[in-house]
Amino acid sequence: MPTETLTETIPLDDLVPGAARKIVVGGIPVALVRIDDDVYAIGDICSHAHVSLSEGEVWADEREIECPKHGSTFSLETGEALTLPATQPVPVFRTEVADGMVTVYVEVGR
Repeated sequence: MPTETLTETIPLDDLVPGAARKIVVGGIPVALVRIDDDVYAIGDICSHAHVSLSEGEVWADEREIECPKHGSTFSLETGEALTLPATQPVPVFRTEVADGMVTVYVEVGR
């Protein structure tokens, strides 16, 4: 199936270090997390319950985010569900930081 790359660009300074922020890229909810000058982008919806991960706690040292409803944690690097009750991963998206701007790349099927 052919894919299309959707992008969204925001200023790096709009992201609070150690916290998550929800953005929507082409109708797809994405949780952006800034840790120092690194920015991670994962699917914003918990794979266990339909809850926004961007409302959860970020564990910067572990590079993880916690679902605010049931406490499942997800890797910001791989999207892997690291603790129960979630067992399925969430998608991860590529980010690029250049000249103080963050670009998020979301691949979608057409």
